[in-house]
Amino acid sequence: MGEVAVTLKVMPESPEVDLEALKEAIKNAVDEKEFERMEEEPIGFGLVALIVTIVVDDGEGGSEPAEQAIAALDDVATVEVTHMTRLM
Repeated sequence: MGEVAVTLKVMPESPEVDLEALKEAIKNAVDEKEFERMEEEPIGFGLVALIVTIVVDDGEGGSEPAEQAIAALDDVATVEVTHMTRLM
């Protein structure tokens, strides 16, 4: 089996969400071996999406456990896979 880099776009529920607290919650929700990086992407009207990159095995389930863990967090409206690539 190989590894896959997955980019997730995490949308907070509102512009009032504490992004620093949400970033910590995401890091705690994802296995530290999977977490690569996190960036902010301004959307508009004060709303900022978090772009999270994780590396997972390409086996059954793939990024689903991480996606579900992040989606279950308070203050998260949506989690969307925006990019996926196999690592060599």
